[in-house]
Amino acid sequence: MELQQVRYVLAVAETLNFTRAAERCLVVQSALSHQISRLEQELGARLFERTSRRVRLTPAGEAFLPAARQCLEAAERAAAEVAAAVGEVRGRLAVGLIPTVTAVDIPAGLHAFRGRHPQVRISLRVGASDDLIEQVRRGSLDVAFLGLPPTLRPPGVTARELARGRLVAVVAPDHPLAARRRVSLRTLAAEPFVDLPAGTAGRTQTDLAFNAAGLVRDVAFEVSDAAYIPRLVGPGLAVAMLPAAYVSRLTGVAVVEVSDAPTRVETAVWSRSGRTPATAAFLDLLGIPPEAPTA
Repeated sequence: MELQQVRYVLAVAETLNFTRAAERCLVVQSALSHQISRLEQELGARLFERTSRRVRLTPAGEAFLPAARQCLEAAERAAAEVAAAVGEVRGRLAVGLIPTVTAVDIPAGLHAFRGRHPQVRISLRVGASDDLIEQVRRGSLDVAFLGLPPTLRPPGVTARELARGRLVAVVAPDHPLAARRRVSLRTLAAEPFVDLPAGTAGRTQTDLAFNAAGLVRDVAFEVSDAAYIPRLVGPGLAVAMLPAAYVSRLTGVAVVEVSDAPTRVETAVWSRSGRTPATAAFLDLLGIPPEAPTA
């Protein structure tokens, strides 16, 4: 089994198309298909079902993927460690973040990092804190920047607290509450809300606050991306609670302080097995030290 064969299998598994996989790997399709066939012969099992209309993984292919990814990641990490030993930073840097991160300037950090380490391949994924934690645990992300309730400690990863801040209410500019300087959770409970899906880390901090106050609110709209919340608040469809540091970037909405608002903790997480050279260089650039993890 060769690493290039593993790369080809992963490319086909991700695209479910031999032509697109070959384009991604910068190889002609016939060579990619030949190498995958050789690997299937060596393994004694078909990894893909191929028809004229589609490609899909076989049960054997599904079983092969997790270890294949780990094998390729281990090889890439080994190469990066060797490069670091001679003073070069190479390999990949896979960064995850939620849309409302404010404790660190990720675009500025990546710009500076790219200037210093142009040989590192960089990928950026935006998502929910829960999903990003799992991706760091699996190794598909090197580092992620999250927003969590103060009581939540992300399992299976190393974590460092970056900043704490209270949530504020966000309402339409012509909403009756827009003229108020401060409101309470009890007042907000009478309004329809837009929020993230129930059970997610970004939703939990607000749910806990209302539950602790003995209040029930109506979450009339659920969205998967916090960046879309202001688009429902602006026309007056609902109200929301968002981090105070984040709402300063918004337009078309009014912001009101909440007297008994919950706190959100922005946190950076990375693998418990350690930081890759690229991850260490990026976090050092951001001023995030490795010692004394919070979880």
